Amino acid sequence: MAIPRKRIVKRILRQLKDYKFSVAATIFFALVTVAGTLAVPIFFGRVIDLIVVGGIDFKAIFKEFTIIGVLIAITCLSQWLMGIVNNRITYNVVRDIRRQAFEKLQTLPLKFIDGHPYGDVVGRVIADVDQFADGLLMGFTQTFTGVLTIVGTLVIMLVINWIIALVVFFITPLSLFVAKFIASRTYSMFKKASETRGEQTAFIDEMIGNLKVVQAFGREDENLEKFDEINSRLTKASLKSIFFSSLVNPSTRFINAMVYAAVALSGAIMLALKTPLPVAFSVGLLNSLLAYANQYTKPFNEISGVVTELQNAVACAGRIYEIIDETPEKPDDPDAKSLQNVEGEVAFDSVYFSYTADKKLIENLNLKVEAGKRIAIVGPTGCGKTTLINLLMRFYDPLSGKISVDGNPIDRVTRKSLRSNYGMVLQDTWLKSGTVRENILMGKPDASEEEMIEAAKAAHAHNFIMQMAGGYDAVIAEDGGNLSQGQKQLLCITRIMLSLPPMLILDEATSSIDTRTEKRIQDAFAKLMEGRTSFIVAHRLSTIKEADLILVMRDGNIVEQGTHDELLKLDGFYANLYNSQFAV
Repeated sequence: MAIPRKRIVKRILRQLKDYKFSVAATIFFALVTVAGTLAVPIFFGRVIDLIVVGGIDFKAIFKEFTIIGVLIAITCLSQWLMGIVNNRITYNVVRDIRRQAFEKLQTLPLKFIDGHPYGDVVGRVIADVDQFADGLLMGFTQTFTGVLTIVGTLVIMLVINWIIALVVFFITPLSLFVAKFIASRTYSMFKKASETRGEQTAFIDEMIGNLKVVQAFGREDENLEKFDEINSRLTKASLKSIFFSSLVNPSTRFINAMVYAAVALSGAIMLALKTPLPVAFSVGLLNSLLAYANQYTKPFNEISGVVTELQNAVACAGRIYEIIDETPEKPDDPDAKSLQNVEGEVAFDSVYFSYTADKKLIENLNLKVEAGKRIAIVGPTGCGKTTLINLLMRFYDPLSGKISVDGNPIDRVTRKSLRSNYGMVLQDTWLKSGTVRENILMGKPDASEEEMIEAAKAAHAHNFIMQMAGGYDAVIAEDGGNLSQGQKQLLCITRIMLSLPPMLILDEATSSIDTRTEKRIQDAFAKLMEGRTSFIVAHRLSTIKEADLILVMRDGNIVEQGTHDELLKLDGFYANLYNSQFAV
């Protein structure tokens, strides 16, 4: 849901509260910078009057130039320090926002991740925050000094010659109206460009992650066409937003040129008339006024440019705040307890669940699994097998009903303690960038070298690990890119062999392993499952003949249950599935 622009701006300002001392320092350095900048024209005007009025007094001129040099040095130093502080504020705020977004990603329910393209989420956290940083940095750099310069120059011009100051004062607001008129219409354009950029990032991420499939099916040309279409929309959206926003600067410059011309003309007329004026005036003062007219109008150009950048920054900030504002996963109850000494008795009591309200899935599921039993879950694709696993791990909560472990409702225990008592090996493996050792020790960080090697041997992974350059210290590419699918699955199995949890979930855990190794792994799993409650999701029914109980699922319901032999005797749905796999 889109966040109103005013709320986004208020939140950005709230983020700055943590850096109020740095903001105060920025304002101080801005004051020094502006004061130094505004003082210089006065002394240049004095130099001109010294030359024009009383002959050339080199000693007096040298004194004025010395003061000018000191002022310029102080101004430059102050401007440099202000830049350092502004950078610190900006990138600290960016760090905080990225942390908030990443922290929220850790607590979001899986339905959010499942419902959004990964590339778009990554684009928001990376690209959009970078765009926000650029706008915020420019805002800090220009806004403080710009506002102070406008106020300061106007006051000085009023003191020098209030007549000319009033001329400037009444013409200048035109540039503000022009800037506001254009900027108010570019916000939606920048938002559209940011959304399209996220769509493009998501598409690129999808293509890179599935490049083998793309090439295998010869979809390169079709994907290039789709990329060109998205890229073309992004180009149009970006050009449109940049074109309209770029009108601000030349429009305000035109008005500012009018201001400069008005000062020059009115000042020249005053000097040419040679009539008594209500204020003292000279050539040097006219020169100072012209310099101040430039200084007065320059911030309007800069601020108008800042407004354009801020429109983009606010649009990008809105997209990242949308993630931060997402409803997190329901937190553990304050009185939730930690599961201890788990035996592994699991029960489903009148459980109802569906991913979407219009499509029912699991209805009135009742099941009691005794501790230490091996439970196989079979059925056609989409029948609810993986959903059952998601409910067991509490990745999703049932809409109604209760799931319990050892008599403890799982919504009354901490998720961390629940999930730490399950060992899970999925068909889709996941390995982080790092060494083989780091990936295995995720299962038990405090394990000894001997324990790790024994687990690898039990999983039949030790041999291929030792053949890698570096052995257990060999570096694995992102998501195990330099390993075969079978090798990745063996490493995931090794994690479980190392941690030895009281309950196991094996979701097609040997689907990518050759037949000979699979037989060995099945033997190792048989030992591992002794005394442990195990849930085995399998498509190859030959792998679950020894299960204590087989649950046959169809359309979210358990339609049959029993041992392999019992289900074959029923000659029902399971028998049809089994015979279809082994029919000659």
